[in-house]
This record gives sequence, C-alpha cells and structure tokens, in this order.
Amino acid sequence: SDTEMPITGMNFGLTISAIWYWCSDQVIVQRVLSAKDLSHAKGGCVLAGYLKILPLFLLVLPGMASRILFPNEVACSNPDACEEICGSRLGCTNIAYPKLVLTLMPAGARGLMISVMLAALMSSLTSIFNSSSTIFTMDIWRRIRKDASETELLIVGKIFVLLLVGISIVWIPIIQQAQNSQLFHYIQSVTSFLAPPVCAVYILAIVFKRVNEQGAFWGLMVGLIVGMIRFIWEFSYTVPSCASQLPDPRPAIISKVHYLHFGIILFVISCVVTIVVSYATQPIGKMHLHRLTFWNRHSKDVRIEITKKKILPPSKNNVTEMGEVNAAFREGDQQEIENGSHKNNLAEKETHLGYPVYVLDVVNKFKENPEIPEKSLKEEDIADKPNWKKALYFLCGVSSTPPGDTESQEEFTAEQEANLAAESITEKPLWRRICNASAVLLLAVCCFMWGYYA
Repeated sequence: SDTEMPITGMNFGLTISAIWYWCSDQVIVQRVLSAKDLSHAKGGCVLAGYLKILPLFLLVLPGMASRILFPNEVACSNPDACEEICGSRLGCTNIAYPKLVLTLMPAGARGLMISVMLAALMSSLTSIFNSSSTIFTMDIWRRIRKDASETELLIVGKIFVLLLVGISIVWIPIIQQAQNSQLFHYIQSVTSFLAPPVCAVYILAIVFKRVNEQGAFWGLMVGLIVGMIRFIWEFSYTVPSCASQLPDPRPAIISKVHYLHFGIILFVISCVVTIVVSYATQPIGKMHLHRLTFWNRHSKDVRIEITKKKILPPSKNNVTEMGEVNAAFREGDQQEIENGSHKNNLAEKETHLGYPVYVLDVVNKFKENPEIPEKSLKEEDIADKPNWKKALYFLCGVSSTPPGDTESQEEFTAEQEANLAAESITEKPLWRRICNASAVLLLAVCCFMWGYYA
C-alpha cells in the first residue's frame, strides 16, 4: 500500500470526507435546496458526479506531464533551488499546472487559461465565503440579535466575509509549511480532522431514530476536540523534505497514522459517543420525528418542532387552526390551563394529550394577551434617499421595496403543510428511473476507471 495514499484510507477515510462535503456541506447543500424538485436535485448531483471525472484528464494527467517535462522545476529536490524557483523549500509541485500553461500554450490561449483558472478560483471562494456568511448570520448573529433587521443581517454578513478574507491571508504561511507544501494533501488532511464528526452525526440522524440533541451535540464536541488536538499537534511540526535526509521530528502516533486513517478512527469515536449519550438521555418523541429520518420520510403526520419558539408563533389564526393546539383546549384541561396546575404533571399531560406540554404554555400566554400586535415597522423607503446612498444600497444588495409592500404568502394549516412536505419528495416514475440508472452507470464508470488506472 502507498504510504502517501493508502488504499484503506482512500476507500473508507476519503469516503467519510466525501459524504460530509457532498451531503452536508453548505456550499453543496445550498445548490441542492434551490432545485425545483427532488428529480432535479438528484439529476444535478449525478451530473456533478460525471463532471468530477474530468479532473483526472484536466488536472491529474497534465500534472504528471508537467513533472516529466520540467523535472528541474516541478520536481526539484534541492531546498535552495526550490526556494529560488517557487519560494518554498519544501517543493514546487503546486506550480505544475501553471508552469504547463505558461510554457506550452500560445499567448492568446495562455491568457484565456489564466482567466479561466482565476474565474474558477474566485467562484469557489465566493461560494465558500457566502455559505459561511449565511451560517454565521442566520445561526449565530440572529441568536445574539433576535430583532435584527434585514439590512443589519446583510451588513453583518458582508463584514464577516471581509473577516474571512483576512483570516485566509493570515493562514497562507501555515499552508506553505504544511504537508511538504502540497495543497491537495493539506486540504484532505484538514478535512479528515474536522469532517468525520459531522458525517457521523449526519448519517446517524438519518437512519437512527434514537439519536437525540444531546447525543449529536456531544458527538460533535468530542469529535471536534479530538480532531483539533491532532490538527494542532501535527501542524506544530515542520516536516523536513526527503532530500534533506533529516529524521521526521513528529511522534509515531502522528507520522505512522495517516490522516485518512485518523479520519476513520475519528468517525468511529464520534459514532460511539453520539450513540452512548443518546441512550443515556431522554429520546425524542415520535411527534417530533415525522419526515426527519429515512424510514418515515413519506409520513403525512403533523410534526411538532422541538424548539418552543419555532413550534407555535402566537397569532390570531393558529390557535384555532392547528390541531396540536386544539388538543390543549379539550374540556377536561381548561381548568388546569387556567390555574397552571398542568406544570406539575408534565409527563402525564404529554401522554394524555399526545403533544408536548409547552403547547399549553403558549395557549396560556395567548389567553392572557389575545391581541397580537402586527408587525408594522417598515424601513424607510430607499427611493427617497440621495443618489449616493441609493448606489451604496444597490452595491450592498438592499432592496428598494419596503418589507411590507411584498405580496403575502399563502397560509396553510399544519395538516396541509405536512401533506405538502410529504409530497415534495415524490418523483415521476420516468425521471426517477433515469436518475437512478444514471447513478448506477456513474458508479460502474468510476469502478472501471479505478481498475484501469490502478
């Protein structure tokens, strides 16, 4: 087995990283969620799989050709010569493709290829930065500033992008000293240190109903801590080049355990912690799991969200329309709701009603204050602002239409929403067969290429 790319690590460790990236990473998920329906999403993923075959012919083979054509530059072995050629004493493999383009291609095609490479780089960076900005703004900042306006969220997101750009620039020296200055190895090693816990929780949450919030949280935290220990420990050493013939200063637990093998170990650790903690704590009620696992994805039952604030936003309509709240108004429970005694027997009340008891708390608050204030605060009309401010808002992406002027969305009952959610993943038989057959063919092509080029 190759010490740099062991077959067990390629088959299992790289698969774990691939599941994280293609199934749960925001950069990919945001594209799939924008699909028209499930068939479009599956077709897009299959098409992306076919396109991922092209890098073998567009990147790998040209890189091998570049190493043969320019052995003194791309395959330099003397640290002093490497530093003079590409500015790194650990090797110049990263210049293989640009060297090929700049040396062999004519002037016009050379400029076109450089433009394409820069455009692809900028596209990838903007996708990553926008995804990170969305996660920070929606999942973190809105918890800090619950009443933040859309303009504030937009500004915070753009500032966070600038912060990420600064961190990326500061991080360049670390990349130059890592993994003999081979960018591909650095990316895969960092992914193997951080992605396995996410992959473990993602898979368990889909196929295992018993996994709960506590198990997922501690599985992620333990996996993150173990991965960060390996990350800091490994990159705290500078590995000498092969030409220097100096001993590897890293301990055996790092130098002898490949990062892809470590990814497998970290995946198993995260799975064990998630399962153990989940079994040691209270399970999630079935009422919260409809359409959230693979086994009940077609369920049409009304799902009640776990988070209280997401379950029942008080309004004039949902108290009478939603079935789970109507259950709280049963005649036998009216008195307990009014005097608050329902809080003393939460478990019995949840068993009796079939719904969480906090629904009763929402009903109680609604009874105390039935007049729900409508959101009437509107941002100042941008059309009345000076031209320089209009231009600034245009560059920042702020809409010129006040929030209240847009057409209201159609409202559905909880039962209707459940039916729509269940029907959203149904496919036409013809396109389902085409997508599935294309996926099977893609697997066959990949297996053939693995065997042919092995």
